[in-house]
Amino acid sequence: MRLSVEQSLPVRPDELMELMSDEEFVVYRASVESTTVEGSVVDPASDGSLTITLRRTMPATQIPAQVRAFVGSRLEVRHVEVWEPPQPGRWFGTVAVEITGTPVRMSGTVSLAEAPEGCTVTYDGTVTASIPLFGAAVEEAAVATLRTVLDAEEGRVRAWLAGSR
Repeated sequence: MRLSVEQSLPVRPDELMELMSDEEFVVYRASVESTTVEGSVVDPASDGSLTITLRRTMPATQIPAQVRAFVGSRLEVRHVEVWEPPQPGRWFGTVAVEITGTPVRMSGTVSLAEAPEGCTVTYDGTVTASIPLFGAAVEEAAVATLRTVLDAEEGRVRAWLAGSR
């Protein structure tokens, strides 16, 4: 199932990438409601590339009830973004999200570009759930959950930029 989320942020792209190299910012951004960040690694390289790895837990309430028995009451989610070295005015990367211990994955791209009011971050990918009979329902729930989390992260970035963290 396809997932596409666009975030418009009031910050220059190079400033946002600098923030994303700061582990405190990354953890703050990822600490959305009902989510606990269990671990994070921010690994900037000398060529300007950047790898961000997050491990967090969240309630399984968005997962269909008939599948929840297989995953438990909390989900452990691993989120990895690998950003390539910057190109003039643009940054590109890959993103992978997996629910540990389940056959549910999201893989795709992430991009950052200049915009009139700051920058635009775009996540574009595919969510798959290799679960017989319930795969489509789980994919739909996973897409909705990822969209909610990414929207909440946009709010956290805006709060950080406004100094109200």
